[in-house]
Amino acid sequence: MIQLIVNGEPQVVPSPDSGADSGTTNDARLNIRQLLEHMGLQGKRIAIERNGEIVPRSQFDQPMLANGDKLEIVVAVGGG
Repeated sequence: MIQLIVNGEPQVVPSPDSGADSGTTNDARLNIRQLLEHMGLQGKRIAIERNGEIVPRSQFDQPMLANGDKLEIVVAVGGG
């Protein structure tokens, strides 16, 4: 499990490899695409800030999230 702060709220997210052995996951890493799937936000137009820095969409598949990261996720909504 990975503990994150998402939009000011604590979240616990299963780590990608938590199925086999739920022992120590101190070095568990998660990528943003996996987080978005967990939150049901895949396919939406979003912007993400991690620990105060904007994350380019091209880096969403890189394992970068770790325990204690602070994320701000903004979902764009259209309308008229």
